[in-house]
Parts: sequence; structure tokens; C-alpha cells
Amino acid sequence: MSHTTVTMFVNGQAMSGGTLNDALSSARYIGPVRTAPHYKFFSYDDVFPGLLRVPDGGWSVPGEIYEVSYTELREELLPREPSELELSVIELEDGSGSLSMVCRRAPIDGEAREILATGGWREHLRTLSSRT
Repeated sequence: MSHTTVTMFVNGQAMSGGTLNDALSSARYIGPVRTAPHYKFFSYDDVFPGLLRVPDGGWSVPGEIYEVSYTELREELLPREPSELELSVIELEDGSGSLSMVCRRAPIDGEAREILATGGWREHLRTLSSRT
């Protein structure tokens, strides 16, 4: 990794096959990864997810990690992220860190629903489609 790139953990529509993945078209896919077990995971109207670090009751949320340039991050990905999320540094399962989008604050009643699907965002979406 050069000094002009950073790692970016994604766990929603920016993952491969998602509607925002084109924002990472120049990024290098590193592979699947999970967060450290310190996060809760929320669905905002089943459109996008959000991570929230918690002192207890969290779990290891699955996602993907990319090596992305600052330019790509600034010009392609961040402008398309929802206002409910902000850029932060998270802890990964192996103890290392990565940039990621996280909830600006804990969701209030009715704003978002907690995702408990151990397969993460994709599994959550599959459960929705299987209900119809």
C-alpha cells in the first residue's frame, strides 16, 4: 500500500455486486473481512446499513476491504454516502484498523432497525426478498 492509498471497509451497497460498488472501480479488492466484535449493525429503511461501536453486545460484522486512493474516496465514494453516516476508523477482527462509514449517532426509535443476520447486509437483504 502506498502513502496515497488507505484501506476502506465496506459492508453495504459498496460491496461487490452492490449499487455503489462502481465508486470503487479503481480500488484494489483485498478480500472479505469482519469487524472486531464491538459493533451493532443497523438497516436504514433497507436501503443502506450503518455500523455503531458499542461497549458490549456487539458482534463481528462481515464486509469487504479495499485499498482505495484518497482521490477515489473523496471524489467517488464519500459524495454518494448517506448523511446518516460519517467516515471513521473501525477495528477489524484481526485487531488492525480501517476507514469505514459508521452511524453519526445511535439510531433513535423507528429511524433504523438492528440487523442480527450473521451474514451481514447481503443476508439481511435475502431475508427481505424471501418474505415477499
